Amino acid sequence: MPLVIMCGYPACGKSRRSLQLKEHLERNGLSVAVVSDETERLDRNAVYSDSGQEKNARGTLKSRVQRLISKDTIVILDSLNYIKGFRYELFCVAKNQRTPSCVVYCISNRDKSKELNASRPSGYTPAVLDALIARFEEPDSRNRWDSPLFTILLEDPLPLEQIEEALCNANAPKPNRSTQSQPLSSADFLYEVDRRTQEVVQRILERQSTSFPGEAIPVLGSAESVAVDHTLTLAELKKWRKQFLEFTKMHPSNDADKIATLFVQFINNALNR
Repeated sequence: MPLVIMCGYPACGKSRRSLQLKEHLERNGLSVAVVSDETERLDRNAVYSDSGQEKNARGTLKSRVQRLISKDTIVILDSLNYIKGFRYELFCVAKNQRTPSCVVYCISNRDKSKELNASRPSGYTPAVLDALIARFEEPDSRNRWDSPLFTILLEDPLPLEQIEEALCNANAPKPNRSTQSQPLSSADFLYEVDRRTQEVVQRILERQSTSFPGEAIPVLGSAESVAVDHTLTLAELKKWRKQFLEFTKMHPSNDADKIATLFVQFINNALNR
């Protein structure tokens, strides 16, 4: 069943909207599970004031979604989900399960979020609240991972019927090679992964020395370019290459021609986190 990704500033009504949607879907006979910072017992002020803890928290939330998402249960992820790269990862989770997803964006302004946060006994500290608002990456319906996008103002009623229609009657996206597990491959294929990823790393290092900051770097053998926003170091590229090699061992493929494209997708996803 589908995945609902709640999104918005801290203290903007996401949990209230999640409960409204859950109750509506359950009244229509659907099974719904809500995943949130609270269900995973995350200390929000501790988590969101430390980048390492926050990364681990996102992993915890994603893992819980992966365990719960199934043909019988709609999952609502009631969290900030303010990083576009993380929303893309969640989109891929749903895509791999051959089920639709949507984003519900609860709009608030800085002053209103501060007002609502101050009225809560366990709210964010002012410093954490300001930092999260500053880092917020607004969803965009032009991005496939942010679509369909339902944008809700604080005083607006939740479009329950439209959301249910998008979840239950939309065609599920087809998994692609970057999200779908493939048949086991041979030792020759793993050799090709090692060789071609090394070529990609070398290509990036060579091209970025003559490229402008922010310029996309084309990669030979890949249908996509690397969308760099800063000069990538050899250490960064080696780290991502190692992670990709481990990923390939767990999710191998027999299509060597797709290796470069998959690795470029992997790098772009890492840059968006």
